[in-house]
Amino acid sequence: MTSSTQKQQGPHPTDPVELAGRSAPSRVMFGPHETNLGSGRALSDRHVAYYARRAAGGAGIVVTETASVHGSDWPYERAPMAADSGPGWAAVARACRPHGSLVVAALGHSGSQGSSAYSQQPLWAPSRVADVASREMPMEMEQPEIDQVVRGFGVAAALAVECGTDGVEINAGQHSLLRQFLSGLTNLREDAYGTDRTALLREVLTSVRRQIGADRVLGLRLSCDELAPWAGIRPEEAALIARGVASDVDYLVVVRGSAMGTSATRPDAHADPGFNSELCRAVRSAVDGGCAVVLQGSVVDTGQAEWALADGVADLVEMTRAQIADPELVRKLSEGRADRIRPCVLANQRCQVRDSRNPVVSCTGEPRSGHEREDPPVEGTTRASREVLVVGGGPAGLETARVLALRGTRVRLVERADRLGGMLTTAARVPGHERLGRLADWLGSEVRRLGVDITLGTEVSAAELERAAAEGGLVLATGSVPGPRDYTVHGGAVVVDAVDVLRSAGRGAADDTLPVGPVAVYDTVGDAVGTGVAELLAAAGRTTTIITRDQVVGTQLAITGDLAPANTRLRQAGVIQARRSVLREAGPGHLVISDAITGVRGRVECAALVHCGHRLPDPVPAPRGAVVAGDRVAPRTVYEALLEGRRAALTLCDAPVHELDAPVHELQEAR
Repeated sequence: MTSSTQKQQGPHPTDPVELAGRSAPSRVMFGPHETNLGSGRALSDRHVAYYARRAAGGAGIVVTETASVHGSDWPYERAPMAADSGPGWAAVARACRPHGSLVVAALGHSGSQGSSAYSQQPLWAPSRVADVASREMPMEMEQPEIDQVVRGFGVAAALAVECGTDGVEINAGQHSLLRQFLSGLTNLREDAYGTDRTALLREVLTSVRRQIGADRVLGLRLSCDELAPWAGIRPEEAALIARGVASDVDYLVVVRGSAMGTSATRPDAHADPGFNSELCRAVRSAVDGGCAVVLQGSVVDTGQAEWALADGVADLVEMTRAQIADPELVRKLSEGRADRIRPCVLANQRCQVRDSRNPVVSCTGEPRSGHEREDPPVEGTTRASREVLVVGGGPAGLETARVLALRGTRVRLVERADRLGGMLTTAARVPGHERLGRLADWLGSEVRRLGVDITLGTEVSAAELERAAAEGGLVLATGSVPGPRDYTVHGGAVVVDAVDVLRSAGRGAADDTLPVGPVAVYDTVGDAVGTGVAELLAAAGRTTTIITRDQVVGTQLAITGDLAPANTRLRQAGVIQARRSVLREAGPGHLVISDAITGVRGRVECAALVHCGHRLPDPVPAPRGAVVAGDRVAPRTVYEALLEGRRAALTLCDAPVHELDAPVHELQEAR
């Protein structure tokens, strides 16, 4: 039961909580996560602005990005190093203190889940067990290395509190050496650290407490289910570990996952929000009040957070991605404005940044997240000099209208369809991405609340477009059209665009636009659309083949953590995979494909082909002086559509924009 409409008993997320004699203004935690905001291996001014914004929004505890406690650990290029983080910790503490938030420095060592690419040193681990992801063989730590790690945690903790933080959090969850020592998957030792796998964790906690004292917060992030019951940490074992260390810590965050399932810790929307609830409840029962217990695991809805506290699941809730999506979440909840909270869509497209591109953390629905130092707030006093006509009610058009209205500009929004949302609503029909519909609804609700004049089911005449553009008040966000197809389509072949299939799914039957018989999906992008459409068709009872030129279906899903789960779902659904294949011809009842490497041709029998490829901007010429945004510039993701819609509004209001502002300015000046 997760509804906030029910009368709740017990604490509320907005209630204060005391830890180690220190009071946090709410029971909502902003947890540690990779950001790539660092300067070298130090916390930067961008970190400070990022955390301060969440503190201002009401976060009770702000836990900074995990810092490595020893030079042997350099897990990703901009991973903070504790020895270099002192000034950054101090700046974060100063920035958050006026808002009452407790600032806790996360400390850890990635062990065999790290990387030797930057350190050029062997990875440290309890045993010689190659990492599942990197396949790198680590060195087995001896007593001198173990002593260095214990000392490193203590020294780092002392530095953190000396710099003004309220305490530290020790990582024994995902990407942690301490979890590797706790687990039978990775700890094969026969010495004292193998016969008692909790030994190193207890030594670290003792060392840290000695350094920080009883009046500073000591937290522990603990993997309580490695999802590998044959050898990994199991829930019943984790309950015993938690009970054993509860008196040594002030709070314990219950997480799941291991090197064998890194995506399980912060999965996308295919996993139910609050998936750790029963695991957390069991751990809380085991510790029996020995420490506060924190629920982690896609808790993104305030109703679920309220339920978790009221029902005894946890004492606090971690809502990290929810606060990336809306930094003011706690404040809005406390002020009775829960309906105004921007929803987290759990897409993981912008907030999961531990990959080779080194992207900066941000949010699909809130592009300013992670860019607080560069991008201005959308609120402001500057406004456009006249009424603005926004054509297109998709994400770019809605965001343009919202920001303009926030700044006091009169806005008229015209959408040719009979509802708002555009491609955002269509994308919400991809399995596992239904939460995108919540973002579409939120945008629609906001523009209505702000008094935007909305007209649906209407095409704007060319004359009206010219007039609005000439007066400097036209934004075109008219979306995209299907892109080119690099294969021959013969007469009698049935080829349908993926968008049409998804729109049919919105009407209740994904395959009602297709003739009876087997279908094939040609995926040239490798994102969630191709795999999602294949899942939809298979669920409708169709024999489905997905064709990709890649070695693995859905290669882009590695970014969101859904690559392995998506391929598992396809296999379970019986979807046939034609990998490393290029589509050459579509004919009546069949396709001709060729091997991407050898060129050997083959035949796929199918009644219809669903094309999942790139799209192109709406080709209708824009009047001189118009500002264009979103897919009208270049069809990409929701993030770019919202970002460009926002920048279009700021441009018309003569507000400052990001110095790297792209298409909006360039196109406006070129016309």
